[in-house]
Amino acid sequence: MAVPRQDPVVRCSPDTPGPIAPGDLESLERDGFLTVDRLIGPDEVAVYRRELERLVTDPAVRADERSVVEPRSEEIRSVFEVHRISEVFARLVRDERVVGRARQILGSDVYVHQSRINVKPGFGAGGFYWHSDFETWHAEDGPPNMRTVSVSIALTENHDTNGGLMIMPGSHRTFLGCAGATPKDNYKQTLQMQDAGTPSDAALTGMASEYGIKLFTGRAGSATWFDCNCMHGSGDTITPFPRSNVFIVFNSVDNAAVEPFAAPVRRPDFIGARDFTPVR
Repeated sequence: MAVPRQDPVVRCSPDTPGPIAPGDLESLERDGFLTVDRLIGPDEVAVYRRELERLVTDPAVRADERSVVEPRSEEIRSVFEVHRISEVFARLVRDERVVGRARQILGSDVYVHQSRINVKPGFGAGGFYWHSDFETWHAEDGPPNMRTVSVSIALTENHDTNGGLMIMPGSHRTFLGCAGATPKDNYKQTLQMQDAGTPSDAALTGMASEYGIKLFTGRAGSATWFDCNCMHGSGDTITPFPRSNVFIVFNSVDNAAVEPFAAPVRRPDFIGARDFTPVR
């Protein structure tokens, strides 16, 4: 079921001061995404890479329920709530280059709905199938409206051969609901391999024909901001080149999550936060 979007993407007025230029805000409203070539510098990338390596090699982190492993290789795929596990990543969340952009886009104070590091080592790391985040978050976590924005900050170079992020430009203007009830504890399956909550092949074919597909490449330190209703995904990594990123989801404090709209129980707090304290 396809429904035209009702909510604006950019909530601030064009003359609101902030790190994003008015022309870039217009692009974000139109396309649903915005790229920043060098959000953080090489020295900073090195710091976050070292912290990522520390986390994924720590047995205590691996044993934590916030860590998700690849179903085949059993290597760590994602570590959730990373801004609470790591002070290094907590500082990144509070960095005005990051949270300042989120406040500007959403036109309010913001809190972290979700954070994680994604680790795609070379040879065999699985992708993330096509999906809209809002479809899942609205159904299973409870944010009422499309007033949520994500940022993916590259910690390795994004080639066109290492499973990079793909977005259908303009797809955020249509909400595509998925048929069927949400299974209990659906998150345990979808964090490893997406199944429920994914669009049909026919719907994806129609959207791709209408909007096209943009593959994001760029050096480490670059960032992609994208609206919660963008249709996006990433492919498997079958080359030697790894791809890792830190992924932060900011939600407006005026859009705080309520009870799930289409799931029997809400997901754990480390996936969909219930602490709505503004980032400072």
